[in-house]
Amino acid sequence: MGSVVVEVSPSLDGYVAGSGVSLERPFGDAGDRLHHWLGGGGSAPTPADRAAAERLFATTGAIVIGRRMFDVGIGPWGEDGAFGMPVFVVTSRPADELVKGPTTFTFVTEGVLRAVELARAEAGDRDVVVNGGADVIQQAVAAGLVDEVRLHVVPVLLGGGTRLFERPLDDRVELERTDVVTTPLATHLTFRIGRPLPEPASPGAQISTAR
Repeated sequence: MGSVVVEVSPSLDGYVAGSGVSLERPFGDAGDRLHHWLGGGGSAPTPADRAAAERLFATTGAIVIGRRMFDVGIGPWGEDGAFGMPVFVVTSRPADELVKGPTTFTFVTEGVLRAVELARAEAGDRDVVVNGGADVIQQAVAAGLVDEVRLHVVPVLLGGGTRLFERPLDDRVELERTDVVTTPLATHLTFRIGRPLPEPASPGAQISTAR
């Protein structure tokens, strides 16, 4: 079985979209700035940027997204649905399965855990990627569903918008950085999620010594 991976492009100050997100402006006033490393805005991605983008499709068997991301994205994604694989949409609004070329969108009303379960069954030994938006990513991390986080940190300060991590956690989440690649357009970071470290003993704690 593959891993459950969060993959997303935040700004340096931690926003995954600017202010004023709408159907007409999926990333608000950030426009396509957070995706220049993917070729947005007429930019020229480096080979390392292209390799980071290709990794998503090379190792992934299913995608999990939120309904808001679906609503603002389904138009720009075009007739093939962009992903080319099964996509499970976490939503409170039931809807019939939607097929866009090689992409099938299944709407899951039982929550993010159920969406990840269905995506795992579909993906087999490939990864499941939780691709956004921020709320679904936060839910997945808080529920302990995520094994790996891939951040493509873009060198820009948006100053406001939708924060990637805002939901409170019951426990601290420790990360182990396993890879970092830097280009002019993004810093591509990969982390494995580990167990919380034990709290350090207080300065006044008594230390017992076995004799």
